[in-house]
Amino acid sequence: MKEAVKLKATNSKQRNYTPLIWVLSIVIIAVILATNYLPRSTNGTIAGVDLTVLPLLNAVFNGITFCLLVGALIMIKKKNIKAHRNFILGAFGMTMLFFVTYLTYHAMAGSTSFGGDGFLKGIYYFVLVSHIILAAAIVPMSLITLGRGLNMKVEKHRKIARWTMPIWLYVAFTGVLVYVLISPYY
Repeated sequence: MKEAVKLKATNSKQRNYTPLIWVLSIVIIAVILATNYLPRSTNGTIAGVDLTVLPLLNAVFNGITFCLLVGALIMIKKKNIKAHRNFILGAFGMTMLFFVTYLTYHAMAGSTSFGGDGFLKGIYYFVLVSHIILAAAIVPMSLITLGRGLNMKVEKHRKIARWTMPIWLYVAFTGVLVYVLISPYY
């Protein structure tokens, strides 16, 4: 009887994050795509503010996200759920900071073309394209995984987290790699 009361109490605390997840996913991806159609500065400055530091900040935020995700993975392997949750929330915080700086830079200064050639150019574009596709996919995946984790739907959380974690790690790592490869051309 006590377990049934406990289960009912747990279920009553659960929230339906699904509508929020899909609205956020669509809005985030739409805003990122919309930045391609905004007028931009050609010299990397707006009102005297140098925006060229923002790609470096993007890479720093991606690098910190990667480290936080590794920490989350280690903590869940040790069955430390509280620390795992804190690392994940930290990774979401860094990702939000990344989105702000990414959108600010690309809305104001546009994109930078890769200036290399040969084999390195092929590697760069492979990494970039795979990064972009998986970054779009990770938005809803990470939000669904977070929602299931917050609701303590452990089996459903684990099922999607097995896909979300490696993809998010790849996206965070390749975000840094893309910056390293293109930084000489800023």
